[in-house]
Formats: sequence, C-alpha cells, structure tokens
Amino acid sequence: MNTISKQTFRRFLLASQALWPGPRFEGIRGAESALNTMHALQLDPLTMVARSQDIAMYGRVLDYKPAHLHTLAYEQRKAFDYGAWLAMYPMQEFPHWRAVMPRVQSHSRLVEFKKKFPNAMREVQAALRDNGPMSNRDFTGEKLQYWSYRGRKETSLALFYSWLLGDVMITSRKGFDRIYDLCERVVPKEYNKIAGIKDAEDFFARKSIAFLGTMREKRFRISWEDAIKRKVSPKEETKKLAEMYEQNVIAALHVEGIKEKLITLAENIPHLEELESGRIPKEWKPAGPSTQDEVTLLAPLEIVSARGRAREVFDFEYIWEVYKPVHQRRWGYYTLPILYGDDLVARLDPKLDRKTGTLHILGFWLEDDAPKDAAFVDALAKGLMRFAKMIDAKKVDLSGVKPVKLRMHLKQSIKL
Repeated sequence: MNTISKQTFRRFLLASQALWPGPRFEGIRGAESALNTMHALQLDPLTMVARSQDIAMYGRVLDYKPAHLHTLAYEQRKAFDYGAWLAMYPMQEFPHWRAVMPRVQSHSRLVEFKKKFPNAMREVQAALRDNGPMSNRDFTGEKLQYWSYRGRKETSLALFYSWLLGDVMITSRKGFDRIYDLCERVVPKEYNKIAGIKDAEDFFARKSIAFLGTMREKRFRISWEDAIKRKVSPKEETKKLAEMYEQNVIAALHVEGIKEKLITLAENIPHLEELESGRIPKEWKPAGPSTQDEVTLLAPLEIVSARGRAREVFDFEYIWEVYKPVHQRRWGYYTLPILYGDDLVARLDPKLDRKTGTLHILGFWLEDDAPKDAAFVDALAKGLMRFAKMIDAKKVDLSGVKPVKLRMHLKQSIKL
C-alpha cells in the first residue's frame, strides 16, 4: 500500500481539482479544461457576491468571467447540467448518463406523481415539440395541493421529472431560471446516444473516485449507487473493487493521520510519488501567479473544503452558514475560505453592492497560525483584486478587515 504524508495528501487533492499550485487555465477553452479536470461543478442560484460555480471557476481559470460558463454550456454545448444534486458535467459524458437516467422511473415520488398526473409529462414534452424552448413560467399548470421545492404546479414537476429521465434538457438559462427543450435539440448529435449499461456502470465507478481524488474504500458503494441510480449489494461492491484492483484501475492509499484505507485511481500514483519527493508535476504548472503569490478564495461548495473536508484535509473548521439563522452564525452569511500556498489560512465574508460596484468585506478572520508577513499581505491583495475584477467590482471596502494594520496595508496595495 502506498503511504503519503498529510501535506502530499492536501496538495494532491488541491492539484487534482486544478486549484494548486495556481490557476491552470485561461479563457473559455480553459473553462472547458477546468470542468473536465473537476469532473463535476455543483451549481447554486445564490448571488450574494457571485454564484458558487463562478467562484469555483475563478479559482481555476486565470481570466474567468461568469459569461464563460454560459457560453460553454448553452452556446457551445460543451457541458450540460443535471441531477437532483445539481451540477454541470462535460458533454462527452452524456451517453453514459443517458444509460442510467431511465432508472429514475422507479423513484417513489415519480411513481406517485405519474399516478396523480398520468398525462402531464407527455403534455409538456408535446408543448416543447410544438413551441420550442420554454421555461416553467410559460406553462399554466394545475396548482399542486402540496408544497414542493421543485415547483408549485404539476407542469413544473412534469418538466423536472422529464429532465431527470433525459427526455428534455436545459437548453439555456435566463438568470438562473431554466429554459427547457427536447433532448435531441440540445445534445450534439455525436453525444446523443446511449452507452451500454455495463460501460456506463464502469464509467461511474471510476468517475466517483476521480471526482473526489481519493475516497475511503468503505464509501465506494454509496458513491457508486448514487451515480448509477440503483442499489449495490456488499457482495457486488467487493467484487467490483477486486476487479478494479486487478485491472490496475485503482490503488490503495494510506495517509498519515488517517486510519481508514483510501483508494485513488492508479494513474494518480506517479503524481503522488513526485509530490512525496518534493517535486511538482510539470503538467500542473500555473498559467499565472501561484497560490503562494496570489491567494485564491474558495467557493462555498468547493469539493476540497465543503462537507467537512476542510477539517480533515486542512484542519480548518468550515461550515457554509448561509442557511443558518443569524444568531447561529459564527462567521457570516457567505463566508469563503482563503487558500494561500497549499493551506487554508483565513476566511472572509464578502458582499457585492451592484449599484455602486463595491465589493464589501464584511468580516475577515485569520487562523491562529496564519502568516502575517508582507508576502502574505501582498498575496492577499492580489487575490482580492483578481476576485473583484471577476465580479466587475470597481472598488473594495475593507472596513470589515481586522487587524487594523493589515487593513491599512491592503488599502495601499489594492488598485482596481
């Protein structure tokens, strides 16, 4: 079994998601490369300062603008968004997704919906066929007697379930509102096909591990089940893992300080060995400044730090408090971790005033062991400037930054 240090573990997880040693890509083509490297980009509608997906892309694409993602997905058709856990995926994966989408038919809520509204899904698809792209607002459906966050009328749920089944796709967005059309009108012809079910299940077995970089072996079944949309027995899990070990698809991994056995793709082992020896693989060269020269603000739904991973990987306590009542928040509404070098050293709570073009830093907190020297202040200023340019902020209000000495140094360094 391969054994690595905690630092190698941390660096590898960041690098496998193209966050370290610095933003690796540029432009719209770079955004496509970033998505392919990430394997999935979780989407969220909130725009306190910028949407989580745009902050995630800013961390990987040197000159990223939110319009890049819209162009990539809805104009160039290089990506599609899908799933109850809403995320964007590379379009070339669509045939594998199409193979497992029909399994949504067995979901209890869909079965119940079809009993109550047997014609609803056929009717919304017929409307799309006749009228072309339509949003939920374009349908005048029957109001539901029960509340659903997927919609308040039966046509809303009919669209949602048709989408989960792959019969319709999101062809564009107005703001964050979905515009639907028939699948065959959205997906490029070369990808509008269905992979064999075994190939699809093999693909998702690999993808579920690739997305996380490393995974606890005992968590594999849960992740694989979620991806292929069916139950997997412990016996089948054991057989699948043995098959992937034998075929050199995966390798076992031990990280200092973590008792459980981890797995990673076997192709990652050479990179891990390079990191363990103190070298950085050439293909990870940044397109611009490194995270040591310019900090990166991490998205609230960033896979390397969300859902408890910040504590495990960085010894950094992080909970996105946006859904917590005000009196229960420890930090702030939209607090973001700050990546400096290969570590999370601080956090800030930003808000964008779109009328004045002002990025307000409502709060700023350094970790106890965070650097406070001139090099860090300079890197922080540069990271804030690049972030401000990404969201088109014209000025930065640093009144929430403490200590005062740090705030004064930042004021002298930030120039937009």
